[in-house]
Amino acid sequence: MSERRTQILRAAVRVIAQDGVRGLRIEKLAAAAGVSTALIYYHFKDRSGILHAALEHINRRAENYTEPAQATNGDPLAELEQMLLLELQDIDEVRENSVAWGELRASAVFNHDLRKALQTTTRAWNTDIEDLVGQAKAVGGVAADVDPALAAEHLTALVEGLSERWHSGSISLHRARQVLTQVIAGYRARTT
Repeated sequence: MSERRTQILRAAVRVIAQDGVRGLRIEKLAAAAGVSTALIYYHFKDRSGILHAALEHINRRAENYTEPAQATNGDPLAELEQMLLLELQDIDEVRENSVAWGELRASAVFNHDLRKALQTTTRAWNTDIEDLVGQAKAVGGVAADVDPALAAEHLTALVEGLSERWHSGSISLHRARQVLTQVIAGYRARTT
């Protein structure tokens, strides 16, 4: 990907996070990226193309900052916990990603064009979490009665909700991480 395209996508995510999807105007994006509107149209056919590319950019960034979770010595439940906790970090890129993701999700209520892309992204995230829950269950780290698909849906929805509460000031980051950790602990297999 060209440096200019990346520059525009970073600016698009920032504008979406600050002003929402409705606030994303080509002129405003051009000013935020420090490029001409013509260059934006050169890289992205239209506003819809920008939104879809911004969603892909958000996904790539999230993959990059959650990647360290794989260094958990082969414990799938520890990897799962670390991966989800990395979504709740007080780092500009993570906050920006999270807020922009929430804005894109909210706009999909009325913007049907975004729904399929968001469904695909959500499905991929759920699948990653489901796989880790399934691996943890296979080695006895998760209770036998836990359905990995339901657990994945529960955990990803929880992270999204905690993130929104944290960003809106309804809950502290520390408390959000504490809630997530306790919920994951509830999935652990009980040894008697």
